[in-house]
Order: sequence, then structure tokens, then C-alpha cells
Amino acid sequence: MINIDENILNNKRHLHFIGIGGSGMYPLAQILHAKGYYITGSDNNETDTLKAERAMGIPIFLGHRPENIEGADLIVHTAAIMADNAELIAAQKSGVPVLERSQLLGLVTKKFDRCVCVSGAHGKTTTSSMLTQIMMEGNLDPTAVIGGKLPVIGGSGRVGKSDLMVCEACEFVDTFLKLYPDISIILNIDADHLDYFGTLENIIKSFHKFAMMTTKTLIVNGDDANSMKAIEGVEKPVITFGFSDQNDYYAENVLYQSGIHTEFDLMHHGEKLMRIELHVPGRHNILNAVAASAAALHCGAGEDAIVRAFREFGGAKRRFEVVYKENGITVADDYAHHPAEIKATLSAAKEMPFKRVWAVHQPFTYSRTSMLLDDFAEVLSIADRTVLSEIMGSREVNTYNIFAKDLADKIDGCVWFKTFEEISDYVVEHAEEGDLIITLGCGDVNKCAQMIKEKLQAKN
Repeated sequence: MINIDENILNNKRHLHFIGIGGSGMYPLAQILHAKGYYITGSDNNETDTLKAERAMGIPIFLGHRPENIEGADLIVHTAAIMADNAELIAAQKSGVPVLERSQLLGLVTKKFDRCVCVSGAHGKTTTSSMLTQIMMEGNLDPTAVIGGKLPVIGGSGRVGKSDLMVCEACEFVDTFLKLYPDISIILNIDADHLDYFGTLENIIKSFHKFAMMTTKTLIVNGDDANSMKAIEGVEKPVITFGFSDQNDYYAENVLYQSGIHTEFDLMHHGEKLMRIELHVPGRHNILNAVAASAAALHCGAGEDAIVRAFREFGGAKRRFEVVYKENGITVADDYAHHPAEIKATLSAAKEMPFKRVWAVHQPFTYSRTSMLLDDFAEVLSIADRTVLSEIMGSREVNTYNIFAKDLADKIDGCVWFKTFEEISDYVVEHAEEGDLIITLGCGDVNKCAQMIKEKLQAKN
């Protein structure tokens, strides 16, 4: 890992963002603009994000050109910018410091006295969203950088005036080791990104480093053996959460109502603190809610604010997001892309009063699909009907010789298609009243959900 001078932002005035329209760049531009830096940026395509940034007074160039960086005394780019990008090449030759987005995010977290970093293999975006909404409801005025869109803030980030920051902390390629966490949440640790980490043991070691970097308090899933192993030897105050009453905070008297409504008592050392109404489904989201509540209370949120926030919380975008509900058929979209996430989402769906649950899954990366093939087959079999798209390779080349058909062959009755058009035609033709159709994946399978929605609307 390249060491970055933690004071590099000092005495800088003009920051230029290459790829400023990216979802991870927007909140950083918001925060640094509010802190008085002069921000400029460039991107290839006109988007709503660019319009919002221009409305803030940020000059933006359409297209990447060497002259765009003129006058900047620090340049930041997204990981998606290719090495042969003319603007990036000019930046690297300019003598001006050049940072990748995750490096800048780390420097931004250092500017807050109470930066709450939300880590874990699963549930980071939902928990970060819950915590942000609770803090806002409690007038704690946090700054936030979230990995998805939270409706209450109209995007993936917000600028607050307090010393509190909520930051999603992703373990992929050890990105979270660039952050400066004061309070860290560890939701869970699972075998993922094995193309980078190699083994689960290496992932646990990486989370241990993250825990060691935390300056104030660790909030950890006491029911998760991997998470507890990761904090062994870390001499920081620890708050545990989970379902077991051995934890500091835990859920009790859980009641699953019809649809996506759940209620539970939030307990602390045997004492009931409050009854929480949750409007996102599944046991995993109860756990996320307990973690967010523990962190919020630790940061000074009142119990009433927590109850009110959860009553209004409808989830982040692409987290069991219902996109269509007419004529007895429901279509939802979810970001789940790891077997543990898919299991949690489909198990929650099966608890709801639907006639059948359809899983429309886009496998993401050849390495993950190959290494976890049997696990994917097992959890996708929870659905009544499973439909697969081709594997989205993303950054990878298919050296694994793995294809969607290999996964489909392991799932009873599973079908697969090359295009979303074919998938949506098939699903709409065979869907029946009372069915839930849920698209699953972290690629662009949400486009398939929209196609299914449009075809169902046209049909009716």
C-alpha cells in the first residue's frame, strides 16, 4: 500500500476531480466544497449528479482533456479511470500530487473527531444508511459517505456541521485500511474477494489491522466468530451486538408481521430500551438495526430518535427495493451478490406471503462464481424459480473457464439466458398472480428489473 502524507490537503486550494460524476466522488466533492476548497471536475457523460454539482457552483468539463487540470494543486481520480486516459497522464506528468478516490476519502475521514466507519462483508450500506438517518433524526447533523443512495438525503452523501461522520468502510483490496476510524462497526466477516485475499484467514487478518487502527471504540457482532477473532488482542473498548443475550445490545421478542414489517425489542444488558418497528425485511436487517442503534446511542442519539428513524426508514436504493407492485405481481431489486447475502434476501422473501419467489441473478466476477459455485447453487435453490444471466466479468478475464450454464446445471429447474431482454420476456410470460420477482446482483441487473416492470405494465 502506498503511504499518503496525511497532511497533503493542508495549504491546498484547488482540487480537480477526474470522473467527478462517480457515486463515490460526489460526496467527497460535497464535503470538500463545503470546507472551502475550490473544486473543479470532468466527466464523459451528462448526468443528474453533474447537474447537482454544478448547482453547488462547481465548474465541470465534459470530456477528459489535459487542459482540464490547469491550476489544480491536487488531482483525484476514480479507480475506473484507465491508465491511458489523457487527463490522468497529464496529471501524473504535472508534478501536482495525484490521489485515487479511496485515498482522498481516507484523508477526509481524518478531518472528523468522531468518524464512524461501518465495515463487514455484508450489510454495510444498509447499516450506514440506518445510522445516518438516526443521527439526522436526532439532530446530530452528521456528514456521511454511503455506498448506495439513501432517499432521505437524496443521494450517497451529505455534509453536516458536527464532528460526526458516517463512512462506509469496504474491505475490497484493503481499501478500508486507508481510513482513519475513530469508532468502527464490524458487522460480519465472510469469505469474499478471494481473488485478492486468497483465504478467509487473510480476510480476518485484514479486519484485525482495521480494528487496530480504530482510535476509540469497536462495535462488533458478538455472535460472529470471525469478527470476534479479528479483534483478539485489540486493546480498545468493545461494544458487542447480536441476537444472543450475552451481547451488550441484542434483539428480543421478534415479531414478523405481514409483508416487510418486523418488530423487536432492543435490549441492553437485560433491560428493554425500546420497541423498534422495522420496514425492511429479514433477520439480517434486524442485526443491522441493532448495530446501528448501538452506534447511535454511543454517539449521543436519543432513544426517541431511533424509534422515529426506523419507523420512517425504507431502505437504501437497491436493497430489497420494490420497483413494481400491480395486478398481484411484485418486482424488487437487491444488491445481494455473495451467497450469504443472497441467502439472507431469499430467506426473508420466503417468509413473506408470496405464492412463489423468483430469483433473477446476475453472477458477478468469474473468480467469485468459480470459487463459490456450490454455495451459489445452494442459496439460489431457496427460490421457487431461478433465472440466471451471463456472468458479469467486470475487471476480470475468464481464466477460470466458468459460465452461467455451470451454475444453472446445479440448480433444479434453473434456466439461463444471454440477454436481459430474453430474461424479461421469459419471466413476464411465466409469472403468475401472487409472485415476487427479485433481481439479485451488484452489476447492472437492476436494468432487468426495469425491463420486467415495463413489460408487465405493457401486458396489463
